[in-house]
Amino acid sequence: MASTPATPLAALLQDAAGRLTAAGVDAPRRDAELLVLHVLGRERAFLYAHPETVLSAAELAAFDRLLTARAQRVPSQYLTGTQEFYGRPFRVTPAVLIPRPETELVVEVALERLRPTPAPTCMDVGTGSGCIAVTLALERRDARVAALDRSWAALAVARDNARHLGAAVEFCAGDLLAALRPASLDLVIANPPYVARAERAALPPEVRDHEPEAALFAGPRGDEIFARLLPQAARVLRPGGWLVLEIGATQAAALRRLLAGWVGVEIRPDLQGLDRVVVARQPGKL
Repeated sequence: MASTPATPLAALLQDAAGRLTAAGVDAPRRDAELLVLHVLGRERAFLYAHPETVLSAAELAAFDRLLTARAQRVPSQYLTGTQEFYGRPFRVTPAVLIPRPETELVVEVALERLRPTPAPTCMDVGTGSGCIAVTLALERRDARVAALDRSWAALAVARDNARHLGAAVEFCAGDLLAALRPASLDLVIANPPYVARAERAALPPEVRDHEPEAALFAGPRGDEIFARLLPQAARVLRPGGWLVLEIGATQAAALRRLLAGWVGVEIRPDLQGLDRVVVARQPGKL
């Protein structure tokens, strides 16, 4: 970094944003601010109130390390160790997918469908950071929420988030729903892997090179996990139980085919107008 320990914060950020711009980072100024605030332990208002601030040598060195990693396209969330989801801070590591704003819609749809159900029993499949399960448990304190994942490292992150945020969630290791009892759930919810391996090269470096492959790629087509999950969900849901899934923007037609025989199938678009959430009801009698 060309900046010295005497460089004021405003000039430091200008230099840092230029460095990230040259590296092809999408939001260079935002990320530079995020990283320096992480180093300083300050809120965003500090940047505008104290542009003359000079970082100590230790702070400057820490900022330079983070900036170097970000220029190498390591996601800023992995560098700061946190990502906001549904208004709450979630810890994230390279063992888990970074929570996206689109996934908040999955939670919103599930809460909407569960509103008439007292004390619902819910399962989050492939919980990752635990953002879906923890949010459900906090928004519906009467619910019994469980979550599973094949990755022990991901489960450790999810458990930590539940503890930190005060959510009552049961976590377990498992591959989809094969081990669950029939007709035992009111909701199956998931943001499963749904990217086809052929799409790998088109992904941003932050995603392709740093987020966990097992949480991203389903197989050659992208719908392989759905094909396994749906029959299991039909078995473990109670009559009238809900299935709520995040899907890829081009997968609505495939999901409609896979959901033949289910009732109330609906595709919800995200804020960009892209197909993002599929909702369906257990095909047994209500």
